[in-house]
Parts: sequence; structure tokens; C-alpha cells
Amino acid sequence: MTQASANVNIMIKAARKAARSLLRDFGEVENLQVSAKGPGDFVSRADLKAEQLIREELTEARPNYGWVGEESAEVKGADPTRRWIVDPLDGTLNFLHGLPHWAISIGLEHKGEMVAGVVYDPVKDEMFVAEKGAGAWLNDRRLRVSGRRDMGEMLFATGIPVASKALPRAAREIAAVAAHGAPVRRSGSSALDLAYVAAGRFDGCWEHDLKIWDMAAGIVLVREAGGFVAPLGEEASLAEARSVVAGNANVYEGLRALIRGA
Repeated sequence: MTQASANVNIMIKAARKAARSLLRDFGEVENLQVSAKGPGDFVSRADLKAEQLIREELTEARPNYGWVGEESAEVKGADPTRRWIVDPLDGTLNFLHGLPHWAISIGLEHKGEMVAGVVYDPVKDEMFVAEKGAGAWLNDRRLRVSGRRDMGEMLFATGIPVASKALPRAAREIAAVAAHGAPVRRSGSSALDLAYVAAGRFDGCWEHDLKIWDMAAGIVLVREAGGFVAPLGEEASLAEARSVVAGNANVYEGLRALIRGA
């Protein structure tokens, strides 16, 4: 990003600081102490340490902003209009299995709207950055969503649930997309799925059962790259949503209708 705002620079600095810690732990992933948080959902010492580093960096720079993090309780800020929304390690299961596809996600919300986002993939040193009105960027390259029109030439991403009762729905949705000749990937990181839509690597993505920190930064990235993102359900806003769909201008409406119809 050529001329980032002060807030975005703070977010980038925090992401890089946490990344150094996570990369050290990733190099010794076999030795991590891991505790179960639920089926298919784990929290590691690396997660907690990274969130602490990010929180210290952000709150030191902006002590009045609120805070929402995956691994800690929400904190109301003296400035009620702004809050940080942070996932210190999106793709935890990939991380714990030594798969090099995970990221740090930091979003900034202002008056209920996501206005800035950073998704950093430390393994590949890819820094996805977006700010309302300033575009989306990968390192120093401007991002645009793909321009593909034919679903048969597109590539999509989704999440596959761990809970068995949700698997039939996922199978129906994937089958509905595959019926149009479009392959579907499951990467294990919703933040990177959205970033990849912004970068044109995926033409669209959808996922259920998310939290706001899973998609906060990605929402800004997709929109600033010229794409569309919205709840899959009937929620009034993405801040209240538990599911999301995103895509380029040519496929977004069709994909949303296809998934909701499945």
C-alpha cells in the first residue's frame, strides 16, 4: 500500500510483531501445548501469545478503541465508535498440523462498519491490506477481483463443517456449485479465502458458522478490490452474521442464490 493511514500502519506493525512469534512456534509445531476448545477447534499457546502481542501493540497506540479478539473477552473502549476485531491465528488446525496456510487477521470497525483490514500470511510474506476508499493491496500491488464470467472457468472456496449434522447441507451446496462445472476448495482459513477473492485467486467463497473476527478484515479487502460480500442468511448486517458469501460482480448474486437454494 503506497500511502497507508496511521491506523493501517499500526495494524501492519502489530501483525508483523505477532508473525515473528508465530513463525518461531510454527517451526516447533510438534512441541506446542494444545488444549481442546471443541470439536475441530483448538487453541494453542501460540494463539494466545500472538493475541497478547497484537493487543499490546494496538492498545498502546490507540488506548481508547474497543477490542474484540478470538481468545479473550470483549473490551468496550472509551471511544464507543471504534473497535479492533482480531483473529491472531486464522487456520489454527492447519498451523497445528504443520500446513503452511494460516494468517493473522486484524480489522478496524467504525460506527458498525468495517473500514480497514489486514490479513497477513507470514509463511509466504503476503500482506493483504485494505482501507475504505483507498483500495486493496497485496504488499505493493493493487488488487482487483477476477473478471471471469463463466462459472465453468471459476474456482471457489468454502468451509466444510466438522459437526456431522451440518455435513448434508455442505454437500448440497458443493454439489450445486459443482453442477455448473466449478471446482470448490477447502483451505482451512476463512480470512485467506476472502483475501484470495480480493486478489482474484478465488472467484468467490462462502462459509457458515463464522465469528466476526473470521471475516472482519476480509470484508474490507473484498469490497475495496471491487467485489461484493454479504451475509448468506437474513441478518441485517455482516456484524451480526454467522455466514458469508463473497464474489466478483459477475458471479456474486448467482452464487448467493445458488447456496441459499441448496
